[in-house]
Amino acid sequence: MQAIAANQSEATSQSQSPDRPYWMTLLLLVIAGTVVRLFCLASKPFWFDECFSVELARMDWRNFLHVMWWREANMSLYYALLRLWLHFGTTPFFIRSLSVVFAAATVPAIYALARIMFNRSVALVAAALFIWNDFDLRYSQEARSYALLLLLATLSSLFLILFLRHPQKRWRAAYVLASSLAVYAHLYALLLLAAQWLVLRRAGIPVAEESRSAVASGLRRAWITIGIAVFPLIVFVAKTGGGPIRWIQRPSLADLWNFWKYFSGGVPLLGILALLLLAVGSGRRLWARDQDWNTWRVQFLAIWFLFPILLTILLSFARPVFYPRYMIFCLPAFLILLAAGLASLPSRWLSAAAVIVVLVLTLRTMPFVYAHDFEDERDGAGTATNFILDHARPADGIIFHIPQARVPYQFFCSLRAGRPCGTEGFGPDILYPRHGPQLEYLDLKSKLSPDLLRSIIAARPRIWVVLMYNGPKLPDPTAVLLKQTLPQYYLHVQSRQFPKVEVLLYSKE
Repeated sequence: MQAIAANQSEATSQSQSPDRPYWMTLLLLVIAGTVVRLFCLASKPFWFDECFSVELARMDWRNFLHVMWWREANMSLYYALLRLWLHFGTTPFFIRSLSVVFAAATVPAIYALARIMFNRSVALVAAALFIWNDFDLRYSQEARSYALLLLLATLSSLFLILFLRHPQKRWRAAYVLASSLAVYAHLYALLLLAAQWLVLRRAGIPVAEESRSAVASGLRRAWITIGIAVFPLIVFVAKTGGGPIRWIQRPSLADLWNFWKYFSGGVPLLGILALLLLAVGSGRRLWARDQDWNTWRVQFLAIWFLFPILLTILLSFARPVFYPRYMIFCLPAFLILLAAGLASLPSRWLSAAAVIVVLVLTLRTMPFVYAHDFEDERDGAGTATNFILDHARPADGIIFHIPQARVPYQFFCSLRAGRPCGTEGFGPDILYPRHGPQLEYLDLKSKLSPDLLRSIIAARPRIWVVLMYNGPKLPDPTAVLLKQTLPQYYLHVQSRQFPKVEVLLYSKE
């Protein structure tokens, strides 16, 4: 195909030009991206999900694997990597820095993908847009799997394009590895693979006719291998159903607008304009089959960007499955499209000015991201734990109305004690849930009955009760049981409110 030959000729001429300025610029972008993510890294309090990541990673292998298979296989790759990371440090700053490492590695990955699909100028702009992007900045400063998912999604598409351009076993193997690991980083990566399959089926394989059959055969083998590799996760989904995500709410129009605003780096209207420019510049055959490389690459990125988001929004009318942070793996496609759209302006000076405007507008919103979240207010589990530890007495006991509420309490106890905390010797004795001195998978499956409650409070002069995410509209049955039973044994009760956490102290004095 003539377009492919022209693109290869362009790449060859570029490779003969001096590389040092480009590599130096890329290095500066990696450093800048790392610095802006390390800045204020520990300023926001740890919240429930982050505490859960750490405490799960601290479990012994028996309990760790039990929890994975029971409910938490979705981010199993991140939890396994975090287990290794915790051997070198346990401060909130250090724990979150693992996500910063993944984000820093994503900068050259996005550059490489944009360069092979367009050119060096587009690649540098895409990398620059990424390091200042609000959406990635928010989730690369969190002890969760989203930065890892974005990195692996970028590598998956990079290795797929490399295999299409150079059908070699090493690129096919790299594609299989990155794609399989992406699914183990987050199950929504399956939507990325679906988007890749869809564009290749819809638009064809952008290779010469004589190579198409061999490439198609290689892709089939790659997808079969990926299917075998991720089969345990498919079984996990079939076993657990929608239980792990039943808490997701149906998005409103305001939710979708806020998602787009932060996803686009705080410049939603300019982002839409740049994409329109790119679509117009790609010609009328944008959605045609068997198109040339210049049009195929735009369709590949557009489907990668739009298909997972639109599909989950549509499915949410039946059962909510759209959640903004889960869509982070679509971000590289959008940023490369945006960079290409800015580069498609008729004048080089106009393109440069547009890039500067977009970057400046993005930079203006970064202080907000350092101090706020896109979602609801973070819970106050850390402040509540410190309050309990400051006012506890040696004979006190503590009960958590849901087993998961023990997780952040134990994490913040470990920060105070300087070591992983058990149930004795530091703070009130954990009475429920409790199956051993450390958190176990059985603790997370516990059910509090009236008989068990009466037996664990015997001879305790004071009982602390922690109610977490206990909404007034639909109170948890265990919370109702506690509030009805404990006043029968204790004369006084004191209440203290924290964000999404209520602490009750029942005493006989």
